[in-house]
Amino acid sequence: MGRRSPLSVEAMNSKQQTVRLSDGHFIPILGFGTYAPQEVPKRKATEATKIAIEAGFRHIDSAAMYQNEEEVGLAIRSKIEDGTVKREDIFYTTKLWVTFHRPELVQVCLEQSLKKLQLEYVDLYLIHFPTSLMPGENYFPRNEDGKFILDTVDFCATWEAMEKCKDAGLTKSIGVSNFNRRQLEKILNKPGLKYKPVCNQVECHPYLNQGKLLDFCKSKDIVLVAYSALGSHREKQWVDQTSPILLDDPVLGSMAKKYKRTPALIALRYQLQRGVVVLAKSFTEQRIKENMQVFEFQLTPEDMNVLDGLNKNIRYIAASDFKGHPDFPFGDEY
Repeated sequence: MGRRSPLSVEAMNSKQQTVRLSDGHFIPILGFGTYAPQEVPKRKATEATKIAIEAGFRHIDSAAMYQNEEEVGLAIRSKIEDGTVKREDIFYTTKLWVTFHRPELVQVCLEQSLKKLQLEYVDLYLIHFPTSLMPGENYFPRNEDGKFILDTVDFCATWEAMEKCKDAGLTKSIGVSNFNRRQLEKILNKPGLKYKPVCNQVECHPYLNQGKLLDFCKSKDIVLVAYSALGSHREKQWVDQTSPILLDDPVLGSMAKKYKRTPALIALRYQLQRGVVVLAKSFTEQRIKENMQVFEFQLTPEDMNVLDGLNKNIRYIAASDFKGHPDFPFGDEY
């Protein structure tokens, strides 16, 4: 069970709240996720991101691997140009892909993202996974047997290159994603550490509430950021198709009726009250706007305890091809 500790939030505008990161910057506690399966046209990312910004989202989460940063950047710039927001109003996250872990490639990956975005800096740069794959043209290099071609890179060396990106002003903050406690400690205990990770972005929802990892991160002043907070897009490449559908859970359904909200809003509100920054992903205009209602109500402590009880350690996102690697992500170890 994660300790209850309200976020130390500051108003960003009437619709947004932020939490302070350990380096002094502020991250909006509700973010807009832009990942979409390959079959979704890339232009949808532009349309959805524009809608999200118009609805009040100020935290936009993307990654090199999503291969949509040109489209997301176009949306951000158009909303700056039409006066909806200023650049400093937007908190933009991108991620270092696993084929760029070698220290000399870390800044290269970020510079590629900035070029696609046509922005001068990002607000947050994350190591996407602790596991490394062989550098090259292919984002998912595989051998003749169809297995990923792994690379051997100490992610502490990768982290030092991340620190240099921050010093160069290409990103304001740096953090990690899909790291467990052991991997976080390896960075935190690294000799000569200049900047500690400000956050750890992981799969987190009522069926996988990450209570132990959340407690650990709070103890180290590391913000936990939740992806797949509404379950999953159920893409066959990554997701076990037999897993239950989170938003069909009867407990979420009955709570949604009680609060006159949707099951998705209950799942999002649960995270905010645990002190978790949460990403909401939708390319549907009505749902994007609806997700902003998460600030309009509060769950009782009793209902929070009931939602804690839904935890089943069900992990939707699991890349079995990484198994056997010493830094295999998605392990049960927290």
